Amino acid sequence: MDAHPLIKTYPDVGELAFGMKGRTMIALFMYLELYLVAVEFLILEGDNLEKLFPDMSFKVAGLKIGGRQGFVLLAALVILPTTWLRSLGLLAYVSAGGVFASVIVVGCVFWAGAVDGVGFHERGMVLNWSGLSTTISLFVFCYCGHAIFPTLCTSMKDRSQFSKVLLVCFALSTINYGSMAILGYLMFGENLRSQVTLNLPTGKISSKLAIYTTLINPLTKYGIIITPIANAIEDTFSFRNSRPISITIRTVLVISTAVVALTVPFFGYIMEFIGAFLSVTVSLLFPCIFYLKINKASQSFGLELIAIIAILALGSFVAVTGTYTSLRQIINHL
Repeated sequence: MDAHPLIKTYPDVGELAFGMKGRTMIALFMYLELYLVAVEFLILEGDNLEKLFPDMSFKVAGLKIGGRQGFVLLAALVILPTTWLRSLGLLAYVSAGGVFASVIVVGCVFWAGAVDGVGFHERGMVLNWSGLSTTISLFVFCYCGHAIFPTLCTSMKDRSQFSKVLLVCFALSTINYGSMAILGYLMFGENLRSQVTLNLPTGKISSKLAIYTTLINPLTKYGIIITPIANAIEDTFSFRNSRPISITIRTVLVISTAVVALTVPFFGYIMEFIGAFLSVTVSLLFPCIFYLKINKASQSFGLELIAIIAILALGSFVAVTGTYTSLRQIINHL
């Protein structure tokens, strides 16, 4: 960003490095990542609603729909009107509560272990090499906020504080993630599911609070996640001023994410795929490649170049092995 004063967003960095091809590539990976996160939201809703209402089923036009599938469709229907809003100021304000929601869920899980009788007695395999690629892919997914870093930096009054902001954000995130990881391991061991809320005992207030908190988050964030994709489509085909077409585009996007969520309802494996294929590329590989292209001085041999090569090598390894593992697991379960 220091190389050019007009850089405001991540696609701008890609364009500075490789022209319109760089901008298009960044946009493609960013929007695909957002799209799959929207799919994850619907899977999350279906799984947790089924946890609350395990024997529920729906009949539509004489066709019986299972509980989880029905809840995915119901969630998509409830979420749909939020995607029609042009101004998402209110939703953005509400979605900021996601930070507090994460803390609430960790607190509820701890309460279930300490007070509601689950305990902290389970153990699992300390080191499982076969799960290494999956683990690293999930780690990358948890820390894949890099695409918004340029936008965040330019919006700050004092950009010199940006490094401190990142340090605090990553530290707090690590504490939150680490707490949940340790609690989940001690409480459920090898039986831990892709969403810890699915392990919590039914009938307990702490469990219901954790599940309800988990359910509310996607309802407030889905519209914000899907809007950049819709805006990109509208801008590309000059549909910005047509309200009916705008609503149609957003409706089609919601329907398509619901179809994907019903077809590939594997929360953990899709998250692994996002982390390995998309997040690694956007957060590890592209920044290094763009930096080498823009900053010619970094191409001379030294510690900086060695560090960049190491990041590229690690990122490429995770991308290849993680993507292969996640796709293999998805195909096997299908």
